Amino acid sequence: MNRIAATPALALALSALLATPLSAQAADHGHPSGSYATKTPYAPQQDLRTYQRAPKGFVPVFTENVSRHGSRAATSGDDADLILQLWDRAASEGELTRAGADFGPQVRSLKAAMEKIGYGNLSGRGKREIQDTAARMEQRLPGLFTRIAEDSEPIDVVSSGQGRAVDSGNLFATALADADPDLAPLIGPARTDPDLLYFHKSAGGAAYRDYIAHDQRLATTLKKITEQPATHRAAGDVLRKIFTPAFVQRISDSEFSSIGTDVEAAEAVYNLYSIAPTMSDEGNWTLWRYLAPRDAAWFAYLSDAEDFYEKGPGFADSDITYKMADVLLDDFFKKAEAKRAGTSDLGAELRFTHAEEIIPLATLMQLPGSTSPVTEGQPYTYADNVWRGASVAPMAANIQWDVFRKGATYLVRMLYNEKETAFKQGCVPVSKGSKFYDLDELERCFGRTAS
Repeated sequence: MNRIAATPALALALSALLATPLSAQAADHGHPSGSYATKTPYAPQQDLRTYQRAPKGFVPVFTENVSRHGSRAATSGDDADLILQLWDRAASEGELTRAGADFGPQVRSLKAAMEKIGYGNLSGRGKREIQDTAARMEQRLPGLFTRIAEDSEPIDVVSSGQGRAVDSGNLFATALADADPDLAPLIGPARTDPDLLYFHKSAGGAAYRDYIAHDQRLATTLKKITEQPATHRAAGDVLRKIFTPAFVQRISDSEFSSIGTDVEAAEAVYNLYSIAPTMSDEGNWTLWRYLAPRDAAWFAYLSDAEDFYEKGPGFADSDITYKMADVLLDDFFKKAEAKRAGTSDLGAELRFTHAEEIIPLATLMQLPGSTSPVTEGQPYTYADNVWRGASVAPMAANIQWDVFRKGATYLVRMLYNEKETAFKQGCVPVSKGSKFYDLDELERCFGRTAS
């Protein structure tokens, strides 16, 4: 395949990602943390000791969250199977590079580790992400959980019903009880609610699924992004680290079309590279060796573009990708309002779901990084749009509302990936620079009527 010079758009896109502040960069051999897209392992975004104090006299009375499941194995072995077919063929013909000789055994080892825990299931790292997040929640709100225990207030745990979300909910609840054993009898039996936490696949997501399957503008846009010359250039770079140039040319010439194209093969390498960090408790794989930082960044951009258009802000003239998340935002308000009204004795509401729900909710709520849709004429690029899967919905991403009370006044503080976060533009905090908002003000700002 011919070498293609990087386009100006590619250069801008890569410079935007590679200019990520050092604090946000992974210690993975110069690869920016964003290069793992939504498979990025979780890290809390604020130190426990730096949260604002609640205004004088206000005490926490309720907390609620929604969390993506923790880091997991890949959902299938398709990527490993595809690239191993090509690797086995090249190995039999002596068409591997020196570095490529080690690639096949690494992929087989990673695949075996994923099969051992089960495709799509939580990895050891994923379990720790969830448990540690629960422990930090209890540490942030010790007074709340002490009062929950003293007043015997129930803690509700609900998930999408998918295995990794169910497991995440159970692990989170167990970690809370480990931190404060008095909470254990108050944690209700975990329940499932797909309409609330798997809405993209439930009845409420019917129009959305039709959009994904049949919208021609979406299909054309994603095809145009993927089929840029830069994609074939990056694919060639990746494959030549594993296979000889002659073998890569044969892949590009469609000799192995029954297995996959050059782009499909390189994407399989990228997908394995990006899932490997989530499996760090199960083994140490050096798949970063096969992607230069700029190539990892490019494939991350392709992954982010798909998520941006299919789950996130998308096109400026349509809300089809995120309107269905209203059921989840509505539940946040209902739980807080019920606490204020005295019609609920819940101490905490804990929800566990997936990126397909976190991303549209972040867009609906206009959380940082999710405020800028695009037009057909100006498509999504890293150069001019801040949306990144790694920060919007990494593994174990979470949104939390803490409710504080003083007399008849109720305030809400929001945490996004454990960082104190302002509500959307137009919502006025109790004082300038405060992260606390009157619940009445949030109802006004989001166009709700108090229950």
